[in-house]
Order: sequence, then C-alpha cells, then structure tokens
Amino acid sequence: MKILLHICCGICAAGALESLRWEGHEVLGFFYNPNISPPDEYRRRLEVTRMVATKLEVPLVTTKYDPGEWLTRVTGLEQEPEGGPRCAVCFRLRLEKTFQSIADYGCDVFTTTLTISPHKPAAVVNRLGTEIGGERFLVRDFKKQDGFKRAIELAKSWALYRQDYCGCVYSRKA
Repeated sequence: MKILLHICCGICAAGALESLRWEGHEVLGFFYNPNISPPDEYRRRLEVTRMVATKLEVPLVTTKYDPGEWLTRVTGLEQEPEGGPRCAVCFRLRLEKTFQSIADYGCDVFTTTLTISPHKPAAVVNRLGTEIGGERFLVRDFKKQDGFKRAIELAKSWALYRQDYCGCVYSRKA
C-alpha cells in the first residue's frame, strides 16, 4: 500500500517510517507544518526531516511555509492549555491538508507521525483522521511497542537536533 505520511518532525518520522517500511508499505513523506514558529525553527525541523528521509531512503515532499491559515484557525484559542482544543484544531488542519494531497501523489491512504509522541493523544489524532478521511486514514499509534523509544534511539545515533517544544508559539511559552 502507498501511504502519504504527514511528518511533524524528523525524529518522529524516524520511528514511524521505520515501522511502516517494516510492515511492507511504500511511504512518501509529507512535511506540512504551518504551526511551527519561529521560521528558523521551521527550517531546522525541515532540515532534520530531510536528513531522516535521506537516511531511510524515503521520498519527501514539502509545502510552502505559510502560517496564516494556522493562525486564522487557532484565533480565540491562544489561552488554551497545551494539549487542549487548540491542538485538536492544529491536528485537524494538518490532517486535512494531507488527506487533500493523497491523490496528487498517487497514494492509497494517509497517516501521521503525530501519534508517536507521548505528548499527543493518539485517540484524538486517530479520531480526527478517520473523520477526515474515513477508510483512507490509516489508524496507528506509533508510540506503542516502544515506537517513541526507538525514534529517540535513532535521533541519538544520528546526532539529530531534538526540539524542546511542540512547535507553535503557544507551546513554546508552556
């Protein structure tokens, strides 16, 4: 099966890509993260994602960095706590864009690296993905079976930059 994998960052991608490839899937990485702030952080995370894609020999497509739609979507949610309603809006935006792109890249289904993080509720991410894409969303919880631990091991062995916040300006303050 050909999967369009939404990638939030290179470290999360390392674990998820390894898992999907082990399952025998053909994977195309999709880096779409208008939530990441500031722009230098966005560029840094994209560069790490490119490094991981190269190491694992997975093609990667990127989109134009434009935080405008993300800012519009989260307006009014600025004071919400990390992990709350603002995050669900952010997950939805990125999953919608990934779903809208699967046909452009000849993919059968889509999924996301977001579920590898112990800070992201896989149940919420999977519910949103299923609402958006139905059967075309591949439900996964990449943190299971030590998925996050494996991603961190790869990051250490490859000396990858590891960020200390989710990505958005509001999580940086948390």
